[in-house]
Formats: sequence, structure tokens, C-alpha cells
Amino acid sequence: MTRASLRASLALVAALAVGGAAVVGLLPSYWVFLATSVLITGVALQSLGLVAGRTGMIALCQMSFAGVGAWTVGYLNLAEAPGGLTVWILLGGLAAVPFGVAIGLPALRLRGINLAIVTLSFATAFDTILATITYPGQTTFLQVPRPALFDSDGGYFVFVLIVYAVIAVALEFLARSRLGASWLAVRHSERAAAAHGVSIAASKLSAFAISAFIAGISGGLLAGYLGTLVAENFSMMASLSLYAVAVMTGAHFAEGAIIGGLLVVMFPEILRRFDLPQDIGNVLFAIGATQALSTGETMSETFRRLARKLRPARRTKTVETTGASLPSPAAHAASVALEIDNLSVRYGSVVALDHVNLKVPAGTVAGLIGPNGAGKSTFIDAVAGFLHHYEGSVKLAGVALEGRPAHLRARAGVRRTWQTNRIAPELTVGGYLNLAAKGLTESEIRAVLDWLDCPDPEVPVTTVDAGTRRLLDVAGVVAARPAVVLLDEPAAGQSHEESVRLGQRIAEIPKLFGSAVLLVEHDMDLVRSVCSEITVLDFGKVIASGPPSKVLGEPVVKKAYLGIEEESVAA
Repeated sequence: MTRASLRASLALVAALAVGGAAVVGLLPSYWVFLATSVLITGVALQSLGLVAGRTGMIALCQMSFAGVGAWTVGYLNLAEAPGGLTVWILLGGLAAVPFGVAIGLPALRLRGINLAIVTLSFATAFDTILATITYPGQTTFLQVPRPALFDSDGGYFVFVLIVYAVIAVALEFLARSRLGASWLAVRHSERAAAAHGVSIAASKLSAFAISAFIAGISGGLLAGYLGTLVAENFSMMASLSLYAVAVMTGAHFAEGAIIGGLLVVMFPEILRRFDLPQDIGNVLFAIGATQALSTGETMSETFRRLARKLRPARRTKTVETTGASLPSPAAHAASVALEIDNLSVRYGSVVALDHVNLKVPAGTVAGLIGPNGAGKSTFIDAVAGFLHHYEGSVKLAGVALEGRPAHLRARAGVRRTWQTNRIAPELTVGGYLNLAAKGLTESEIRAVLDWLDCPDPEVPVTTVDAGTRRLLDVAGVVAARPAVVLLDEPAAGQSHEESVRLGQRIAEIPKLFGSAVLLVEHDMDLVRSVCSEITVLDFGKVIASGPPSKVLGEPVVKKAYLGIEEESVAA
């Protein structure tokens, strides 16, 4: 439990308690009844916010999961199962989980419109099934009993409010955990998430499973709210409308789900009072979702941004770091950390890498250089596991890595950075380090950040400039203490002074973290200052290898970089 999670959770519970007391104490019973519907819709929106807002996947069948939960509650009521509504609701949520996992499986390979079609097809099929069956107790008008302590409308509002608060607090803790960080990382860049050892399949399936569980709970709450249910309560159009509202309001935030619930419940009420068609609400939701997508900011994010402007400037917290130490260096006993034998990559008739051989001794910084198009990025992708097919062998401390995907190679000890920023901006600086290198203490996180002059752990990544984000990328990789660090042009965009300081830090990596380094870089001053050995690629082939002082002076290398013919050099 982090202090930030605890503070956010306490603030959320306090706000819900104050709001709930105001509803029960001040509003007429009819409005309390509507407020209960707002909260139940908010629970459904929270479930959708997890899979769509946090993980970035399209899900158009959320009310189908809710329908599974409601059907389970109705069946348990008909069977007079023990436990009462509270237990039945939990069982209804669990019953929806297998359906969530089943829908999540296509998400492992499908994205965007293709995934939308799959989830919409499930919602359509669910509609068809519901049209041919009835909910348990529907024909006999058997009412689902509410818990004894909450059987009145006001009491049931309190019951639903408690459920909403528990889910919201649980999601807050999940959001600040490594699992929550992995969802955001997958949303921003699946390749970057895999490079930190995150299983993309596990992240996506866990998001769908938990989302379906919460949606199933919302269906069970609706069963207790209405007493009896019909198929129209969980129609495909209801799922589409819910998705639009989730996108518009930012349902992955607790306040966004409440705002969405207010819109879903109150819009029809307002339209009814003005004798306007109910479909107008769906049109407005669609327009709002389009606006949120075009601006890249939901209603919740807008309100949070404005609230930050109204707050007084917060003093920077001074943290005592005396005695704080970097993570202990990992023990890598092999004399050769990384060994590449005859690595070849072909794209059709194009040969990107041609029998490349390279060794990175343990405890050293080696360099890989070459002109643009030489094959350096292809080499990094192959070693890190982002190419499905290549010829040759990649060995880590003598162990072949062939057949292992990127996230398993990362866990084994091969970590990489990227030429472009791929850090999820929704994370905090500390949250990113926790994602990249789990198991660090708070003092270790601060020590790593101080070592690279990165911001405080509580600073949001979205407020950090591009140059510092590149340093943060390096910090996350080395903090994991892998056997090999692959640095892909870390000095790009840095000033000369910043590049010099970065070189000093790169030279310290083997001693401080126990990791060998393979540096891919165009800055020759940086390469000379930190690398004991360098390998030069040109058109996918190794043209030179050895100490920098020798290699950089060879005519073939000068020709590759400067276009100087060997005869001219000799003259």
C-alpha cells in the first residue's frame, strides 16, 4: 500500500460518504431511487473504464457481462440458494469472468475495429439468446430480495454506494500497482511493455477478466434494484451507449464513472419531461465521445486539469537521501554476457543482417555503430526478441534464447531502451520505475532517479520533458539489474553537456548494477569515452571490430561514415 494510494482512497471514500449522506438526507424518495440507478450504472462504467480507459481496448459488450451476473442472481434466488443477495452478486460477478476471458482471447491478436467487431458480435449473440429465454423468476414475477439491513430504497442506495466505494478503492490500488502500470503500458506501447518483462497476454486477459467481474456485479445490483429483469435491460444498444459515455467522461476515474452514471440516468428523465425522443441522448453521447477522442481529453481529465490550476502551488518535498543506495548489483558470473553467432535477418529478398558475430564481455560497455540503414535497429529487435524469425544464435551467459518471446527474454536478463519515447504518460515517474524494475524499495527508486538527475517519484510522466524521459527510460532499464542492457541511441536530442554526463553514467552501469552494456549510438565522442570495444555494421555486415582507437581510424569505417575512398585516405 503506497501513501499516494491511501490518500487517494481516503479522499474518495470521504467524498462518497458526504455525497451519499446528502442524497439520503435531502432528496425525496424518487430521486434517491434514481441516485441508486446512477451508482449501478457507475459500477458498470467502472468495469468498462478498466478495459477501455486503462488498457486501451474496445469493448462493446459490457452489458452482456452484466446480464450474465443478473441471470446468475435470478437463478440463485429461484433456487433459494443460501447467502442472500450479497453472496449472489459476488457469484454473478464470478460467473461473468469466463465470458470476459473468452472475449479477451481475440484481443491478443486483434486491435481497433477488428476487436470492436468481435465484442459487438458477442453482444448481438447475447441479445439473440436472451430473446429466446426468460430471466429466472420473470414469468412468475418473483422478486429478488434485498439484504435485510438495506431493504428500503434509501437503504439499498447505501448498500450500492458501499459496493461502488469498495470497487473504486480496489481499482485505485490496482491502478497504482505494477499490474495497473502494465495496463497503461500496454495501452501506450505493447512492445515497450514487453521489453520490461510484461506479458501482454496476461495483462489483457486480466483486464478483461476483472472488467467482466465488475460488470457482473453491476448486473446483480440491478437485479436487486428492480426486483425482476427483462432482456431489454442488457441490450446491445445499451452496451454501445455505455461505451460512448465511458469514452466521453473518462470512466477509468471514479468521478468519471459517477458523471457518466448521471448522464445515462438523468438524460432520459430530462428528455421525458420535455416530451423529446429518448434517442437524442445517445446522439449527444456519441458527439461527446467524438469530442473526447479528437481532443485527447475526457471530461474527468478536463476537471482534474482545471482543479490543479485552482490549487495553491505545492512546495517541493525535500527528501533525505543520505545513505540511500542504488539497487545491489546482480551477480552475473559468466565471462561473456551476450554472444551473437551468425545472426542473419531477411525480409524477402532484402538482407538486413548478414551473419553478424558479436560478443559483449560481462562487466564492460561495448558499442555497436554504423551509418543509417546499417541494420543496428534490426539487430536490437532480434536480440531483444521482437523478431519472430532470424537465423543464427543469441546466447545470454551461454544460454540460447531462441524460441523465447520478448517479455521472457526481458525477464531472463536482456533489457532495451528505445529511440523514441514509449513511456505511458499516465504513470508517475516512480510508477514507471516500479513497472520496469519490480521489487525496488522507495529509497532505491529515489537513488536511481537521483543518479540520473530524474524528477521525484510522485511527478507525473506527462509533465516531464522529452529529454528527461529518455533518461527515465535508461533508469528503468538499469534498475532491473539485467545481465545485458541494450541502449538504443540514448543521447539523441541531448545537448553536449548532457551527453557528457550521460556518458559518465553509462560507464558506471557495470559496476553499480552488474550489467554489461551494448551501446548503439551516433555520437562518436560518447562512444570513444565509454566503450572498450566497438563493432561497426554497414549494410547488415560487420566491417570492423575492436578497440575504438583502432576501429574508428580504419579506412573502411571512414568510407562507411564519410564516403571517403580508401585511396584518398592513403593519399
